[in-house]
Amino acid sequence: MKYNELKKLAAAGCEGKPAVRLAVLGDSATQQLAVALRGMGAAYGLDVQVFDADYDQMDAQTMDPDSAMYAFSPDYVLIFPCVEKLLLRYRKTAPEARALFADAECRRYCALFDRIGRFCKAKLLFTDFPAASDGVFGNGALRTADSFPYQQRLLNAKLSETMDHQYPNVYPVALSEIQVQLGQERFFDPRMWHLAKMAVRTEALPLFAAAVLDVIRSLRGQIKKCVILDLDNTLWGGVVGDDGLEGIELGELGAGPAYIALQHWLKNLKERGVLLAVCSKNNEDVAAEVFEKHPDMVLRMSDITMFVANWEDKASNIRRIQRVLNIGMDSLVFLDDNPFERNLVASVLPEVTVPELPEDPALVLPYLQSLHLFEAAGCSEEDRVRTARYQAQISRDEAEQSFASYDAYLASLEMKAEVAPFVPFYYARIAQLTQRSNQFNLRTVRYTEAEIAAIAEDDRYITRYMTLKDRFGEHGLVSVVILEKRSNGLFIDTWLMSCRVLRRGAEQYLFNCIAELARKEGFDTLIGEYLPTKKNAMVADFYAECGMMPLGKGRFTLDCSRFRPHETTIAPAE
Repeated sequence: MKYNELKKLAAAGCEGKPAVRLAVLGDSATQQLAVALRGMGAAYGLDVQVFDADYDQMDAQTMDPDSAMYAFSPDYVLIFPCVEKLLLRYRKTAPEARALFADAECRRYCALFDRIGRFCKAKLLFTDFPAASDGVFGNGALRTADSFPYQQRLLNAKLSETMDHQYPNVYPVALSEIQVQLGQERFFDPRMWHLAKMAVRTEALPLFAAAVLDVIRSLRGQIKKCVILDLDNTLWGGVVGDDGLEGIELGELGAGPAYIALQHWLKNLKERGVLLAVCSKNNEDVAAEVFEKHPDMVLRMSDITMFVANWEDKASNIRRIQRVLNIGMDSLVFLDDNPFERNLVASVLPEVTVPELPEDPALVLPYLQSLHLFEAAGCSEEDRVRTARYQAQISRDEAEQSFASYDAYLASLEMKAEVAPFVPFYYARIAQLTQRSNQFNLRTVRYTEAEIAAIAEDDRYITRYMTLKDRFGEHGLVSVVILEKRSNGLFIDTWLMSCRVLRRGAEQYLFNCIAELARKEGFDTLIGEYLPTKKNAMVADFYAECGMMPLGKGRFTLDCSRFRPHETTIAPAE
């Protein structure tokens, strides 16, 4: 998409779409970036309301608690310091202090993060510094500690490490990747810098805006959770049913290296928490043999959450995969080399993302990487074991079919739950659940890891997480509850639960715990609220079903002294 197209979208507005309030702070001219952000927001179905500070107002807007930026009450603040200003400050630094320039600049931006955090609860987005050189040391700059290129690279590394360890509320935007993708001439125009203080060319603004909106959408829970894969001529070259196991292209022969590179990338996504599924027109035993026996296969059956190989149409099979995994259609990505199959799925299942893959296998991976479909606001240990947990879930579903009644099946699972206050080990996972959970989520309030840590240490709140396990294995952390102490009762600020454990009594077990907790804390009244979204209709009547009295306008109340616990087959963990 070009800048002029974004400009038209920005002018048309996006009334009625979900609103996002974004403040932009930079030490360069950002007016055109603000337009691109509004336009890209409209393209993504978001009403992005932008506060664009005047030129070089980064310090002025953040130091004054009564500034226009804080009055704007942003949900997100984009901090965009340009590398040209960085170079100017470096040149003004005394030669003997230049070897410590990156340290000083890192402290500068940490102070900025701290200031904003004192006056504002917005999530912060921070751009890295694209590569730049002053040409003083030539190639030797990379081994000269007081050179600008050396310090600029060091600063990026220090800021990344600092964000990872000290500022979980700050999220990077990789401007340097856009520079690499476009090349310096298309990314930066020195004439426009000197004339108008524009640090990024108009041509690069759509990619810049898309990167920012990708991070914001990830923080809002709008993420891709599963890649559904065709096999022949997608994961390997050739048709295994015709060419045989030995005849397909994998490894070092022909286009094999391109397919191997794609598989490595997919495996890395799986290790990060993205589910992989197979949807292939094939005989299942023939298709599975490649995963089990081909020596050059990177992906194995243990990497695949659900394997569907038959001769049914792919749209029907994708519906089946979506139903079993119990995730939204809009969180699926379908990869297939065949235009007919892509068109079928895109037409029948328009919510599924179906990239138009290049015909040349060598171009497929770079193309997919350029789409930035798998933005991640963070990664927890839970993500790394997600595939195994979904595989165990499928085994549970298969076991269910052998029981005469559902209650008998639940009893056979031997479920055990732990319900306990938030602990630092789980802060990242808890924050991630608030950002990603959409269906069983009564109020859909998103929290960052820093905000979860603050709530856990605040006496005004009572926090609980729930883990669940059964005879098939661990479900991990499946539910989060945040209770706020109020004068009129204990208010359920947040209650969300992973859909993979619903209808097993987990929600009733946790409600029992919450009601008992309210009594122990001296509250006669428990207060619940349901805030409807497009995706959480399934819990519209949940509080009423649990025995709470509707008060109207989505509010519910419970007299804790009269509550009788629900029966479940879940026992406390030992």
